[in-house]
Amino acid sequence: KGASVIRKEQRRRPSAPFITSTLQQEAFRKLGFTARRTMIIAQQLYEGITLGDQESAGLITYMRTDSTTVAASALADISGYVKDKYGPNYAPKTPRYYTKKVKGAQEAHEAIRPTSIRQEPDSVRGYLNREQARLYDLIWRRMLASQMTDAIFDSTTIDVDAACANSDTVYVFRATGSILRFPGFRRLYLESRDDVTASDDDDEAQLPDLSEGDPLDFRSLTPEQHFTQPPPRFTEATLVKALEEQGVGRPSTYAPTLATVMDRD
Repeated sequence: KGASVIRKEQRRRPSAPFITSTLQQEAFRKLGFTARRTMIIAQQLYEGITLGDQESAGLITYMRTDSTTVAASALADISGYVKDKYGPNYAPKTPRYYTKKVKGAQEAHEAIRPTSIRQEPDSVRGYLNREQARLYDLIWRRMLASQMTDAIFDSTTIDVDAACANSDTVYVFRATGSILRFPGFRRLYLESRDDVTASDDDDEAQLPDLSEGDPLDFRSLTPEQHFTQPPPRFTEATLVKALEEQGVGRPSTYAPTLATVMDRD
């Protein structure tokens, strides 16, 4: 049975809108695109797509940037869209501003975002090829989620009293994890991870909503032993991240640098 249940409210903030490096990383993780492929497709979305009888129009802002700044007019439009689409509980009272700066950032452009948040992915999908549609959907969701409210969890520790079948001995086992109370931005978007052992869903295991004294059914017990592991080999996503952290290159050079390394084997 549950001997004790300790809960502590925990909030998770959404990730910042895309800059060049984070777009390349996330497109690799979620879509399997190389950095070079991501920039080619992003260039197409930026230069313009013909939407039916309309003139060719750019669907995203400039895709070579190291700034998370978003224009005030766009923030106001996104806030209104969130309230209309998801309700006022999903919109922060004031716009979110992201200030994390990349080493040597020039911040000459906005973050990578849709030119209009009301240009929903489903409304333009018929005019895009599959790769364009997938990348636009990723950029649109990331921008919208960045201006939504926090996800709220109960960070939970459960101590379980487990009696032996053939003796009076009682063992105490502990389970830690979280219980989602309000999804916030997670209703729309979850950032992927480079750690292949981690779940995209959350940092911790999802636990059922238990109370102290609740009877529990034993299903299985999995003993685990952990050893320190050497760092894994680079993927394109982790290599772009390392280049950015070390101040090597600029947003415009990440993809050509990786492509040159790969081409020269």
